[in-house]
Amino acid sequence: MQRWRGLEDIPQDWGRSVVTIGSYDGVHRGHQLIIRHAVDRARELGVPAVVVTFDPHPSEVVRPGSHPPLLAPHHRRAELMAGLGVDAVLILPFTTEFSKLSPADFVVKVLVDKLHAKAVVEGPNFRFGHKAAGNVEFLTEQGKVYDFEVDVVDLYVTGEAGGGEPFSSTLTRRLVAEGDVAGAREILGRPHRVEGVVVRGAQRGRELGFPTANVETLPHTAIPADGVYAGYLHAQGEIMPAAISVGTNPQFDGTERTVEAYAIDRVGLDLYGLHVAVDFLAYVRGQARFDTLDALLEQMADDVQRCRELVAAEA
Repeated sequence: MQRWRGLEDIPQDWGRSVVTIGSYDGVHRGHQLIIRHAVDRARELGVPAVVVTFDPHPSEVVRPGSHPPLLAPHHRRAELMAGLGVDAVLILPFTTEFSKLSPADFVVKVLVDKLHAKAVVEGPNFRFGHKAAGNVEFLTEQGKVYDFEVDVVDLYVTGEAGGGEPFSSTLTRRLVAEGDVAGAREILGRPHRVEGVVVRGAQRGRELGFPTANVETLPHTAIPADGVYAGYLHAQGEIMPAAISVGTNPQFDGTERTVEAYAIDRVGLDLYGLHVAVDFLAYVRGQARFDTLDALLEQMADDVQRCRELVAAEA
């Protein structure tokens, strides 16, 4: 799959294509409906399927300081999109200047002049251009002028997550923030993932017999609520069952919020400086402070056993 950052990265000889546009944070099951439709349409027409997305999130430019927590960084979104059959991902730098493009100019500069759209696939509430003035009706009219079709796909999937609310990135972020990683997993179609580089922490886990990978997460990462979770640690091409702790470590009067993963039953792992990923499968318990160190150690042993069982149940 090709990855382009900016319009200038698109090959000069790029031909017709099927395009879908959106932030697609998380590439959740609703997003997947639209992207799969775009891929299927591209196969029917014998042209590539292209996803257009933005960096940073448009809200950060339009309303500085409002950048939402991210469910997936751009490289992860690209991996997921490639798995759906997408041929190219175009990441457009979302600047103040870009935000002022009128819907008509956006159509010409991006869809017509650069991507030579043969069809555009979007959800019913798609908005684009300055002040989000463009919609699917306008896009359809533009398609008649510039020779591309517009397919509108209903992306609203519902399930148990969020009490039956339509699946969305906003709902997923809320569930993650609440620690409902099972609900987030239902929406995403896979466990919520946090990535980052392993850094040296206080090394108390090592001293207590449960050495953890202290993950310095990427900026704006959506991190689950404080507590203990069962999941997986991905490192060096290996997937390891893990007990994950999120929080400030109140037992030792910590103030900095961290994500730490203990690779269950693994000895001698040296992950410092490596980029790793942590998948959250299930919530185990909330963060707590214990009266004695022995009580903490007993709880940690119980947590690891519970996480071991929860991960084993997934196999």
